[in-house]
Amino acid sequence: MHIAAATQLLLDARHSGLALDWRRLAVGDAETAYAVQDAQLLRLGPVGGWKVGSKGDGSLPGCAALPASGIVASGSELRGPQWRMRGLEVELALRVGRDYDPGEQEPDEAELRTVFDAILPAIEVVETRLGHPPCTNPWAGMADLQSHGALIIGAAQPLPATLSLRQIVAGLHIDGQGIIRTTGGNPAELWTMLGWLALHCARRGQPWRGGQIITTGSCTGLQLARGGRLVAAALEGIGAVSFSFAA
Repeated sequence: MHIAAATQLLLDARHSGLALDWRRLAVGDAETAYAVQDAQLLRLGPVGGWKVGSKGDGSLPGCAALPASGIVASGSELRGPQWRMRGLEVELALRVGRDYDPGEQEPDEAELRTVFDAILPAIEVVETRLGHPPCTNPWAGMADLQSHGALIIGAAQPLPATLSLRQIVAGLHIDGQGIIRTTGGNPAELWTMLGWLALHCARRGQPWRGGQIITTGSCTGLQLARGGRLVAAALEGIGAVSFSFAA
């Protein structure tokens, strides 16, 4: 499928609120999926950050650019018909402190620590534009900004001396009810994954810009709010973040 055609199908689904049958989205590889991501962002507005995830098993991470309009502060309310799935993932995010292009070499932890100026608790709202599940084409999901809906971020905290996703304690509440609490729920090797992302973005012609938010994958797995409205999460020792769905 031509990149322009795939892009238009996804944008139509996003703006209409009507799910797109994933079988119509003939995206067959990562290169095409990332090109469709880029084409969507040209229409959705500037890049406000990136999401990246890894299985922690040595396989290649995956990522998506995030529209700046969808990155909102804790306490926000999400309203509109597009919030159908209401998937939730509690995540650790980092803030880029300066424009950064790693050149041709993947940066290590020491260099990356000079790039980031803060960590933040975050909740990613997961909303696919794809219908007729289950979708068995991973490239279609990647083209759909990896099912990104919105990113709610809490207060920024200084970057600690040590930081590992495998030690983070994360909890999620919906309408005051505890849903899940995990320790080390994200298996990714944080700094290796971020080094990959930095080089990937630069090679894609979109090196990081100061102020962008990088979110690093779910610490709690995918949870569903269903009819719930009030969502609150916390990363122990890092902070809390919350938002609500409009009635």
